[in-house]
Amino acid sequence: MKNAVNEALGTFLFVLTIGMCVVAPGGAGAMAPLAIGSALMVVVYAGGHISGGHYNPAVTLAVFIRGKIEAADVPVYMLAQVLGAALAGATTLYLKGNPEVAAISPEVGPALLAEFIFTFALAWVVLNSATHKATSGNSFYGLAIGFTVLIGAYAVGGVSGGAFNPAVAVGITTMGVVKVANLWLYLAADLAGGAAAGLLFNAIADGD
Repeated sequence: MKNAVNEALGTFLFVLTIGMCVVAPGGAGAMAPLAIGSALMVVVYAGGHISGGHYNPAVTLAVFIRGKIEAADVPVYMLAQVLGAALAGATTLYLKGNPEVAAISPEVGPALLAEFIFTFALAWVVLNSATHKATSGNSFYGLAIGFTVLIGAYAVGGVSGGAFNPAVAVGITTMGVVKVANLWLYLAADLAGGAAAGLLFNAIADGD
């Protein structure tokens, strides 16, 4: 139960930061990726010792494939993450005064590829900085994970919206930033990216 609570809380705080930074009125403009990456870093450091600090179904899938989470825990983590994200979406709209939100309309091919690449990158960084015995006990894992999202948001946010996380996709769909009809794009690409990272890690991570 404590793992699920932590995953829901961390995802809520992370997605709430996203919403408050990108939904008008207000927002962080060009500085939004910095705030968003920093928020992920903070919640990873805050709750990593409790649940692993995934806050992302694609990361949970990668960690499962890597063998660091039990199969029975996977749906619990994912459900907690999605519920936290959906609540954050609703909270954002309330705090913003229920504004009219213009949904983005990404081009499917480029958006799928962008989401796959940077979700893969995020899961790859998580696996190597937070689960490999060679980096066990390090103090930089949260910074590495948060900065991966920051980099991805700056690099391809204009292509796909920069979710890299199925739970984030649910949250921004709740906010109206993404159309419900486009939700599949993020679910498919992000879960595929996480799975690919887990499989590659198992193939090439020597001695772990």
